[in-house]
Amino acid sequence: MIILRRGKARAILESSRNCALTAVESYNKPNNYFRSENYIVLMIIAWTKLFHAYYQATIGGKYYYKSKNGRYIIADNEKKAWDLKKCINHYNESEPNNLLNEAIIANIKFFIDIRNKIEHKYWDGSELDAMLFGECQALLLNYENLLISMFGSEYSLNCCLAFALQFSQFRSHSQNIARSRILSKDMEDIKRYIEKYRSCLSQDTFDSQEFSVKLLQVPKVSNTSRNDLAIEFVHWDSLNEEDRKNYNRLTTIIKDKIVTRNVSNMDLLRPTKVAESVSRECGIAFKNYHNVLLWKAFGIRPNRASPDIFNTVDRYCVYDEPHGDYLYTSDWVLFVINLFKIHGFTLDNIRQKCSKPLRIADYDD
Repeated sequence: MIILRRGKARAILESSRNCALTAVESYNKPNNYFRSENYIVLMIIAWTKLFHAYYQATIGGKYYYKSKNGRYIIADNEKKAWDLKKCINHYNESEPNNLLNEAIIANIKFFIDIRNKIEHKYWDGSELDAMLFGECQALLLNYENLLISMFGSEYSLNCCLAFALQFSQFRSHSQNIARSRILSKDMEDIKRYIEKYRSCLSQDTFDSQEFSVKLLQVPKVSNTSRNDLAIEFVHWDSLNEEDRKNYNRLTTIIKDKIVTRNVSNMDLLRPTKVAESVSRECGIAFKNYHNVLLWKAFGIRPNRASPDIFNTVDRYCVYDEPHGDYLYTSDWVLFVINLFKIHGFTLDNIRQKCSKPLRIADYDD
């Protein structure tokens, strides 16, 4: 453990801690649209600065890239410091007794690549918050563990943080829509990356809490002391064999039962269901009549008299040949909801707005 005095290393470390705390603060804000993006970018900065503080304290100003002639590489009039991957590699090579294990490294590199995608391509992080929660939590816990290991418990973050309050509706209608949108074309790239990365991991690494934290939320209803904490965290490694068996039995009891069936038209909606979903989400009396105005204005499907009944915008609508009618996707529901929530559509002006053809691209956020 390193004892820091006032100086550059301590200043870098404080900057690292502030980045991590800001990342958590941003993630836990209820109305943060860029929750995952902000958290990931800030945590990568926090990790990088943590290593820079460590190297500043142990090897001085030698954690900078050099060219072949031995001179430091300059970027924006400053020496270019090692990036996070280089920091990790050097740490494992130079600190054989403090190796970052495979799961921790896999977790960090998972987010480095996602950070790069965030910088160079738009994607809607709000749809992936639940999908990445376990890895995000592990990224923070791993950071704090290494922070304490390097510099001591006085720099711990847990004295500054509290468990985030949870809303009662864990799976709201809007969350279900978001889960459906994960399958949309806009999300295919990032979703494919996540699935490929996870599938390439060894089973031990994937199961490790240091790669992804798996939480089971069970209310405490036993006759415990009134002074007990409302929330307790138990490390898997600290459980004996009997406790692990009981845990596995419990997860078997409460987890969702998944039954595979061959289903046609899965996740497709009839007009009445579209109207119900929009009405519930927007708090208005949206009717089938309004849906007709919209699909005609945006041209997502043909009229009944059209000779080409299959000429639909597949993302929003498909023709159901066996039943001779049209079904709508969850993307269409979200598109309509956004018209009312973002683009100024109301039940009073919808007829006037739909009196002429509208372009999907002008409203497709």
